[in-house]
Amino acid sequence: QVQLVESGGGLVQAGGSLRLSCVASGHSFTLYNVGWFRQAPGKERERVIAKAAIGGVTDYTDSVKGRFTISRDNAKNTVYLEMNNLKPEDTAIYFCALNRGSLFGPWNYWGQGTQVTVSS
Repeated sequence: QVQLVESGGGLVQAGGSLRLSCVASGHSFTLYNVGWFRQAPGKERERVIAKAAIGGVTDYTDSVKGRFTISRDNAKNTVYLEMNNLKPEDTAIYFCALNRGSLFGPWNYWGQGTQVTVSS
């Protein structure tokens, strides 16, 4: 059973940056795709960015292109989300997830989430 724990969320002013981390335990995540999702109050959860295990293909949602970057350190079983030029509309709970199939899901393992709040 894979367990995921996110960290790094917090309160930041618009234009600022944050780096989220997601550590996987219970199984090596080398062969898993990794993804970051977010859910704002009153909205459905959306996939923000995902990176394939093989080949490193990365898929972004349009609203974060040029601002968010995903990276992974397989040796540390950790995936990162670097968020720059944050906007108030980026405020949400951010979740990491893993799967072995498509970057478009379904996603099999989820973390508990970390809150990101961007003030204007």
